[in-house]
Amino acid sequence: MSADGSGMADAIFGPEDVMALRQAVEGPVLEPGSEGYEAECATFNLACGLRPAVVVGASSELDVRSAVRFAVRHGLPVAVKSAAHQMVSSAQGGLLITTQRMKRVVVDAQESTVRVEAGVRWRDVLPRTAEFGLAPIVGSAPDVGVVGYTLGGGQSPLLGRTLGYAADHVRWLNVVTADGELCRVTPQSEPDLFWALLGGKGNFGVVTEIEFEVFPVSRFYGGGIYFAGEHLAEVLEAWRAWLPTVGEETTSSIGIQRLPDVPALPEPLRGAFVVHLRIGHLGSAADGGQLVAPLRAAAPVLIDLVGEKPFASIGEIHMDPVDPMPYFDRSVCLEEFSEKTAQAFVELTGAESGCTLANVEIRALGGAFDREPEFPNSVPSRGLPYVVFAFAVGAPDQAETLRADLARLVDGLAPWAAERNMVNFLSPDEATDTEGVRAVYGAERFDRLASVKKRYDPANVFRFNHNITPA
Repeated sequence: MSADGSGMADAIFGPEDVMALRQAVEGPVLEPGSEGYEAECATFNLACGLRPAVVVGASSELDVRSAVRFAVRHGLPVAVKSAAHQMVSSAQGGLLITTQRMKRVVVDAQESTVRVEAGVRWRDVLPRTAEFGLAPIVGSAPDVGVVGYTLGGGQSPLLGRTLGYAADHVRWLNVVTADGELCRVTPQSEPDLFWALLGGKGNFGVVTEIEFEVFPVSRFYGGGIYFAGEHLAEVLEAWRAWLPTVGEETTSSIGIQRLPDVPALPEPLRGAFVVHLRIGHLGSAADGGQLVAPLRAAAPVLIDLVGEKPFASIGEIHMDPVDPMPYFDRSVCLEEFSEKTAQAFVELTGAESGCTLANVEIRALGGAFDREPEFPNSVPSRGLPYVVFAFAVGAPDQAETLRADLARLVDGLAPWAAERNMVNFLSPDEATDTEGVRAVYGAERFDRLASVKKRYDPANVFRFNHNITPA
């Protein structure tokens, strides 16, 4: 038994072991100090660095199997990195598998499915599906990895309220489990593991390939409307009153943003405090224009970027950052968004609040997000109507101040907060122990996940995550 109670032996390996690993895999094997190590470990969040004892740049499922077997043989826990938008741990003392070399994308237009390997990002998929007028349940940022996004549920700002989570439309997954074996997981062949993987993020193995359904959508009406931050109260109240009037074909969110003073932003937004109202509508542009009219009238508009767009431009709804930066983040799901909740947001984030957070966004869920899929999964946020995600940009030496600003926001929303949360928005500062993870999933769901974990990863090899400990 190791000191951390994982059940794994203490890590012991030498140069000859690393040499044997190099001979067993096609991709690079890197150690601290070696050329290419820093680039292989690079993350999107520059405040969350990776410092594994050894890195395997996997180029195939066989590489992944060899890497996992090496890790288990030498008592190393395993971390996995694709696009690296959500890193929970530095993976210090462990083995990191990077998947960006596994880039195959196969679109089957006749079956309306897509099959991708573990290193594929949504930006790689969108042009391919657009050729056939098909659309995946992609999120707000096309730069994130398909597999990690889907294993955490996958919340779309356009298709979600109509079709549910991305996880709800997975056909099968190829997974390398903690014994180094490759398993094809379907709802029929391995119903418990299928259920656990989709929502349980990276707790049960390394997903090397995944197949999911895509849908006949080629365009949308949407984008963002920017208002000056001084009009936050009016915009929030208009949005709150408007939400119950729209159908499932419309998805919306609001970002309260303190933007950087950079040339990439147009003049009215550069260095400005703004309210960014986002719209994704699947109906016609004419209907969408009528639908959005009350929101456009809420306050004077700085910039209006809402219009008819091809589906592949879905990233224009949120305009998420694409360049790596150092940041700290927090999230919370809300049970309601009442008049008092809106007032709290003004007090916590408005012009007179002293708030320094770069972005505080409120995403409206509901619709198909609340419905159970044909093949059940462990996504824990079903039934919650709102999710709030906030981040503060700054270097690690500012961590204490930035974390305090984030805590002030989350504490201020406590009267409306749910215990459960959305897995893909969890930060390294959240769900840091077993009880915290249990709260995110709810007791019944967590206990089932822990039972599946005991069966497939009893030594907790995959623990550099929001960890589900084996039962």
